Amino acid sequence: MSEAALNNQSPEDIVNELGRAAKAAAAVLARTPTCDINNFLEVLACTIISPANIDAILKANDKDLASAKQRGLASSMIDRLTLSKERINDMARGIKTVMGLADPNGRILWEENRPNGLKIQRISCPLGVFGMIYESRPNVTIDASILCLKSHNAVILRGGSESLNSSLALHEIIQDTLEKCDLPKSCVSMIPISDRAAVGAMLRASDYIDVMIPRGGHGLIERVMNEARMPVFGHLDGLCHIYVHKSATAKIAKDVTLNAKMRRTGICGAMETLLLDNELDKSIAADIIANIIDGGCEIVGDEAVQSLDSRVGAASPQDWNTEYLDAKLSVRFIGGVEQACSYINTNGSHHTDCIIAQDEKSVAYFQQNIDSGIVMHNASTQFADGGEFGMGAEIGIATGKMHARGPVGLEQLCTYKYLVHGSGQTRT
Repeated sequence: MSEAALNNQSPEDIVNELGRAAKAAAAVLARTPTCDINNFLEVLACTIISPANIDAILKANDKDLASAKQRGLASSMIDRLTLSKERINDMARGIKTVMGLADPNGRILWEENRPNGLKIQRISCPLGVFGMIYESRPNVTIDASILCLKSHNAVILRGGSESLNSSLALHEIIQDTLEKCDLPKSCVSMIPISDRAAVGAMLRASDYIDVMIPRGGHGLIERVMNEARMPVFGHLDGLCHIYVHKSATAKIAKDVTLNAKMRRTGICGAMETLLLDNELDKSIAADIIANIIDGGCEIVGDEAVQSLDSRVGAASPQDWNTEYLDAKLSVRFIGGVEQACSYINTNGSHHTDCIIAQDEKSVAYFQQNIDSGIVMHNASTQFADGGEFGMGAEIGIATGKMHARGPVGLEQLCTYKYLVHGSGQTRT
């Protein structure tokens, strides 16, 4: 869309124009052979890492980073915003991984032969057009595009203002590659303006957008879930817990808790609250706390945790419900696995929670009773990622219970329909 056209159109007009084109592109994608989509992905993976494109992406990212630092954005947000040659190469590897995945459409999910001779099949098929609204993460431009295309869906992207230059640079490469591969450029559209009114326009565009996926801060996701006139795959927070049971192995507990908190503090799978069993050996508990603090993390806790290490501060009531997305952690003692489950289900965000334990009955109880999309045992919550699950790239982590839950990968971007085969049957 040209600059002149933008100046003469409202955000609503821009969204509706892109929506009509995306709807038409989705119809084309629904009948596009998998080999053609894989060809596009292969070309894109090679194109994105050409020296000229890497240079263009990094120059655009430099503009976003300079603006972010000038605005005083948090270090965790700047980390999510930052691109590098290695991160661009990671994008290319992610594209190739998705290219190698099986087409999720056309699968027979269920079938039944009825006594009257009817053969009924439930078949996976594309959802249509996705709307993707995201903040700070320019890599989502690639992740969302390749997953939607591989699942034969079109997508309309709206990157945050803080990452607009980077997202537009990546989108331009996608558009050029679509054209080169004889696919409609409107398979992947992007709202090219930072006007916040465009978000509202997308949320009202239910005639064109079938499902909305927000990815960003609490305010954005809450707004999308409250205002969208179409279904939403979303999560409000990544308030992830780890519970260390009294049967935990000391080394596993130390290694997993440190990694879960400090590998990357700004991702939604980072641990934000640590629960220690009342009967856990106090020397093990103290080692866990010291290990995390020595790793560069601030810890606040209850009185029992404060008694283990003088560097632990007092937790406020708000700390137990805070997604820090930074090098800060809340820690408390708790009275066993049943109390741990009750506490997490009440105070968590149903995203990713973990038990560190060797006792099989306690592990089974935890995994059965935790009401979260991802429930882990003896593993870092930072594995809460579609790529780590073998799903290729992911479009986000959904904490709802309808249709998609946990990592939203290819299969979750499909719906199904029933095919009924007859031979002239009529119903009495």
